[in-house]
Amino acid sequence: MTNDPELDGKYLGTISRDFVKVADTLKDASYQIRKAGFAYPIFPISQEDQPIGNLLIGKNELKLDWSYFASFLDEFVQRELVAKEKEEDFKNTYKDPDEFCCLFVIDKAFTRFVFIPYPED
Repeated sequence: MTNDPELDGKYLGTISRDFVKVADTLKDASYQIRKAGFAYPIFPISQEDQPIGNLLIGKNELKLDWSYFASFLDEFVQRELVAKEKEEDFKNTYKDPDEFCCLFVIDKAFTRFVFIPYPED
């Protein structure tokens, strides 16, 4: 569960460009998810419709490259996107949600967890 080198060229530019516009919303959503009692918020992002989580920000709303969805680890375990036996590994690699956003990049057959730091205030 590390940033994949493939992200550097193909994805990181568009993700970073979008992230600047949505970081505050995602940070607030992360806080609200944790406040509601769900640990390990995860934000699936995709350029097309996908079934994981609830739509938070549609790409057309803010002229973004990606749509942002809100979810959490339990849904990923239930859907077997994180294997039950790998749940502890995921928790151990999960970064501080007050400082980093956990994105789950979905692009056709490619999927990857990415931790991106929130901008400094």
